[in-house]
Amino acid sequence: MLYALGALLLIALIYGPSLWVRYILRKYSTTLDGMPGTGGELALHLKEQFKLDELVVEQAGDGENYYSPLENAVRLEPSVFNGKSLTAVATAAHEIGHAIQFTRNEPVSHLRSRYMPIALRLQKAGTYLMFALPIVGLVTKSPHIAGLTLLIGIGTMLVSVAMYAAILPEEYDASFNKALPILKKGQYIPEAYLPAVNTILKACAYTYVAAALTNVFSLWRWLRFLR
Repeated sequence: MLYALGALLLIALIYGPSLWVRYILRKYSTTLDGMPGTGGELALHLKEQFKLDELVVEQAGDGENYYSPLENAVRLEPSVFNGKSLTAVATAAHEIGHAIQFTRNEPVSHLRSRYMPIALRLQKAGTYLMFALPIVGLVTKSPHIAGLTLLIGIGTMLVSVAMYAAILPEEYDASFNKALPILKKGQYIPEAYLPAVNTILKACAYTYVAAALTNVFSLWRWLRFLR
């Protein structure tokens, strides 16, 4: 019974943040009639307001909302680019917040370039080790070596989560030092909706960490295989 409760708690800790992020973004994705413009229109407006002359703002594929420092581009999925919802406007403002960080060369803007490549490499290494696990088990016929491979795989993926967590100050700055003050000062959002927008911006900030945690959950498939 304790093992079952422990397993459920672990799954909740791993999957909970991702489910929460998706729930919040979906919850506030309903079109609001009083919204003056779409997420894309707000992004273009803020581009002019903050004199981000070289910034590219364009529509991307589903589920793609991000700022690319290499291309100096804000890309928004169709529901955000064309949407008149709290999620659309808050997400657009969050990504513009990243563009402002980069343009001003703020110290916080370097966190992603410093830690993201490490996180991605560790994540790939962990995935490769998980795929190699069955082969290692068959070749060596040693549960100890297979177990060691599994532990190394788990370790690399957990460290990758820590690397994503190291980027959180950059994400929080984009949400609460950039996007939220912009939305308040410009009165782009009715005051009654600001608590909801605050929650959405928090979800935007946790997106990377939540996604990294869900990747760890895939390890349970390999644990089942070892049984």
